[in-house]
Amino acid sequence: MDALGDPTRRAIFEQLSQGPRAVGEIAEELPVSRPAVSQHLRALKDAGLVLERREGTRRIYRLDPKGLAGVRDYFDRFWDAALADFKAAAERRKR
Repeated sequence: MDALGDPTRRAIFEQLSQGPRAVGEIAEELPVSRPAVSQHLRALKDAGLVLERREGTRRIYRLDPKGLAGVRDYFDRFWDAALADFKAAAERRKR
């Protein structure tokens, strides 16, 4: 979760949600340098949220489904509790 606390990392994460991209492609859409994008990608990779593969001299990044599952599991805990509270409140109103 800490890795997504940075607005630039969230922007990169959102770009990658649309499919794999090279560092240069990501940097074109952001107001930061390619080296800065690479550093942000390293933080996302270290957090288990993205995967990279080499394609010639380029590195292609994509979201890591396992990392996404962990983020989803984290938020599902809150969602499940919120739904249970909503259901309980609705049942109290019926009485």
